[in-house]
Amino acid sequence: MTLQFIHRYADVNGVRLHYAEAGRGALMLFVHGFPEFWYMWRHQLADFGRDRRAVAYDQRGYNLSSRPEGVAAYRTKHLVADLVALIRHLGHGRATVVGHDWGGVVAWAAAIAHPEVVERLVIINAPHPAVYARLLRDDPAQQRASGYIVKYRTAGAEDWLAEDDLRRMRESITEPGLAQGYFDQADAEAYLESWRQPGALTAMLNYYRAMQMAPPHKDGTPGEIPALDPDRFVVRVPTLVIWGLRDRFLLPQNLDGLDAFVPDLRVHRIPDATHWVVHEQGEQVGGAIRAFLDSAA
Repeated sequence: MTLQFIHRYADVNGVRLHYAEAGRGALMLFVHGFPEFWYMWRHQLADFGRDRRAVAYDQRGYNLSSRPEGVAAYRTKHLVADLVALIRHLGHGRATVVGHDWGGVVAWAAAIAHPEVVERLVIINAPHPAVYARLLRDDPAQQRASGYIVKYRTAGAEDWLAEDDLRRMRESITEPGLAQGYFDQADAEAYLESWRQPGALTAMLNYYRAMQMAPPHKDGTPGEIPALDPDRFVVRVPTLVIWGLRDRFLLPQNLDGLDAFVPDLRVHRIPDATHWVVHEQGEQVGGAIRAFLDSAA
């Protein structure tokens, strides 16, 4: 069955954001991470669009959204401002926000800074900033797992990712999806088309270059690990965290001590899923989110 969504653009916060939506009612906003785009949420839009207004957007730099120049344009504060401005552009005062990977980083930050805008929060394999900073400082396993960030911040990272028609990205995202059956050829082509957009690789990598924390280098060069005031990172909205425990980039240790920062917390662990849990276990992810939302009804 062909999925039909309404596609629109929002001129907000100095950028043009492309988004897709389905349904009517309370707003549910889906935020993708690296190296995805709105399309990763297509099944969730169809599902939750049955009884809500479900919206997924391309973050700045991705796919059909505009790509501001310069690393500083991709600081988290600007990504959060995009999210908040989009909610208001859509005519809503609040939204349930669902974020994966970098989308989850933005969702965490939005809930911390703007709890009046985030009604309920769903995080999928994305680290809370204070917990992640502690792990980058103290946990050798997470330091090693985060080593790719060092590579992504280098000047030659675009060329490295672009080699052999984006071979490394295909091997990480589309080829496993095709092999395991959660992607078809049309899905794979949609991803390739988004990655091939002029300037897209640079914009996507600028998220990592703009980060204000990073792991130590293999050569012993210290990482960028800020001293964070724990009191400034408390999440004061009801929160569900879904975690694929086989994530090789963000280890399950990111769940340890999370309840100290999130008083109203539920955690749903999926033992046999990787970082790409939304694709691998979409029904389970959707069921956990719906149960979380229904608990507030």
